[in-house]
Amino acid sequence: MGLVPVSDLLKAADAGGYAVGAFNCNNMEIVQAIAAAAEAERAPVIMQASQGAIKYAGIEYITAMAKTAASLVNVPVALHLDHGTSFEQVMQCIRAGFSSVMIDGSKHSLEDNIALTKQVVAAARPVGVSVEAELGKIGGTEDDIHVNEADAFFTDPEEARVFVRETGVDALAVAIGTAHGRYKGEPKLDFARLEKIRSLVNIPIVLHGSSGVPGDAIREAIRLGVRKVNIDTNIREAFVDRCREIIAAYPDEIDPRKILGPAREAAVELIREKIRLFGSSGKA
Repeated sequence: MGLVPVSDLLKAADAGGYAVGAFNCNNMEIVQAIAAAAEAERAPVIMQASQGAIKYAGIEYITAMAKTAASLVNVPVALHLDHGTSFEQVMQCIRAGFSSVMIDGSKHSLEDNIALTKQVVAAARPVGVSVEAELGKIGGTEDDIHVNEADAFFTDPEEARVFVRETGVDALAVAIGTAHGRYKGEPKLDFARLEKIRSLVNIPIVLHGSSGVPGDAIREAIRLGVRKVNIDTNIREAFVDRCREIIAAYPDEIDPRKILGPAREAAVELIREKIRLFGSSGKA
């Protein structure tokens, strides 16, 4: 099966009242883990690559690995650019074969964010690529993008209504209390704000920074209209923790396969747990 647009997966999720997991891939083993977990759970899945992942692995490798993974499983797989910040970067990913892109213009004014997002939508839609945008700044660090607590602000529901109407975007990432990276305490999500946003916009909502958010809060967010849930930090933790365990137990081991193989399995189990939490198991 080839790569599919994220919008196709989210429309089905909206109709079914569940969310699709969007899992960041940084190397071959994590790409394999995402595909294996989705196949085992019979779930649609989104592989996403951040600017940091593209810089590390190379856009050609990322695209080739995702396309290969999608061809070897019998579930729908999308390849999504996570936090693209320029039109040029988005176009590079579209040309490389990504089936979905995110343009993050949240650092700009509302007017400039709308203008940038409209430009991306106009380029992506004719070639069947879906577009996610962001309104409001999500705190924390995502590779090269850092938003400190003082600069993070929640999405304004009325601005969300105007933004979606003016841009025609396929999905909207909102700031309601999550953050990228590890949390210092338990995050408190603004569900009333989420509910208001969803009442004003008729497109799927995206929740970034979802690693570390309690399961009950994730389920409530999905009940209120979140249809794409991003996970990165939890995968890194599971993968690296298992690497550390193997190295500690076998300090003389020099075969990377015997270290990265178990780490890949740890990532598979973590991703399967998330898929079940999101309600997308069995929805492929």
